[in-house]
Amino acid sequence: MKRPSPRLLISAAHKSSGKTTISIGLCKALRDRGLTLRPFKKGPDYIDPMWLSAAAGGTCRNLDFNVMQRPEIAAYFGRHSSGADLALIEGNKGLYDGLDLDGSNSNAALAALLCAPVVLVIDARGMTRGIAPLILGFQAFDRGIDIAGVILNNLGGARHEAKLRAVIEHYTDVPVVGAVHHDASIEIVERHLGLMPSNESAEAAARIREIGAAVARQVDLDRVLEIAGWRPSTRGRGSGRAAAAGAFLGSADVRIGWARDRAFGFYYADDLEALRQAGAQLVPVDTLRDARLPPLDGLFIGGGFPESLMQELEANAALRADIRRAALGGLPVYAECGGLMYLARSISWNGVTRQMAGVIPADVVMRDKPAGRGYVRLRETEHHPWPQLAAAGSGVELPAHEFHYSTLENIGTGVTFGYEVLRGYGIDGRRDGIVYRNVFASYAHLRSVGAHNWAARFVAFARRVKCGARQSAAAIVKREPEPVC
Repeated sequence: MKRPSPRLLISAAHKSSGKTTISIGLCKALRDRGLTLRPFKKGPDYIDPMWLSAAAGGTCRNLDFNVMQRPEIAAYFGRHSSGADLALIEGNKGLYDGLDLDGSNSNAALAALLCAPVVLVIDARGMTRGIAPLILGFQAFDRGIDIAGVILNNLGGARHEAKLRAVIEHYTDVPVVGAVHHDASIEIVERHLGLMPSNESAEAAARIREIGAAVARQVDLDRVLEIAGWRPSTRGRGSGRAAAAGAFLGSADVRIGWARDRAFGFYYADDLEALRQAGAQLVPVDTLRDARLPPLDGLFIGGGFPESLMQELEANAALRADIRRAALGGLPVYAECGGLMYLARSISWNGVTRQMAGVIPADVVMRDKPAGRGYVRLRETEHHPWPQLAAAGSGVELPAHEFHYSTLENIGTGVTFGYEVLRGYGIDGRRDGIVYRNVFASYAHLRSVGAHNWAARFVAFARRVKCGARQSAAAIVKREPEPVC
């Protein structure tokens, strides 16, 4: 049997154990040794992958049972870990946590699927002898999972560390490969949707260096590499680059803008690659600084935290007006969550209201608790502007995810909805995906994998608008003549 390439899954006993900080530190410390890292994140997540990408010096990719089939996950992982010295996978929540009772979508299930040994991060605050039954229970729960080591986190000092090491050595056969003492300087600030995104933090690079240095001091990196199956002889197995996802063979004939700035940074690498493969040239748009849109045939505004930067977004009135003029004139626009909020009339938060683009006739109100959170299941309606083909008389069902503290209020007339919500909340518990002119905006986050390649359909729609009887986006924003198709 062929020996698998070096790989490791970082999980925890429960969420908020510090596994993201440890994973960031491992990526940075091993990268500083000259190793090529391929980071992965289990489940739907944008923020952790930003930090992991920056720490590893390469794109972090998501492995998600909700939107990917098991063979697809295995093939995807193999393709994108090819040529690396180590593929490091950060889990989500606890090792055995998951939606299904049988654990089929848990971190343990992913470890089994990918034949990945597990290093368990344990938040050991307040623990001494009780850590032994915790580890033994995790081992006994599923003997098929290789819990190959533990990293103790948030230790109270040298005496605390010594006690825990003695207990674990006496009662278990699991090696302690790291003991990280509590240190506020390496903590990443949390906010209402999780960690602070690295695209917002001016101190991100410095924080990553601090975390990497702390992990390098307190974790046995050689033992971690040994557990992962890395040997000096495995180095340079490939080109050092992940296999290409399949380049578009024709010319990029559709210009798709994508909001890429401190306010909007939630994008899956797969989606951006799928847009390019479909023939899109991606043109960055900074909603905070750009005064006008460049010549475009379509616009993609992903998720983010527009409420945190709503004053700056409001201040850029010129771009807001340009986007409104283009969208109302027929520019194909796709927006997810934060993008939907930006396209609305206004955002209200903590007693303050700021004006947004005013494309969608609705107002956004931030709430104290999540309005929609977790996996969703949607069915496309007849109003979807770029639908997926389905059997006659039935709408396509697709998996997605949502996480938003806001709701839409004062929704005006003239809007229709492209989704029926089968599971989740969406806009009102029943519907999601506002359709207005050629704008499609929803709280749901999609991903272009498997049978649901939304990116190709959106590019095809933008191409039809560009080349059809309707005005092209370039003509709408009056930057260049109508293209010849």
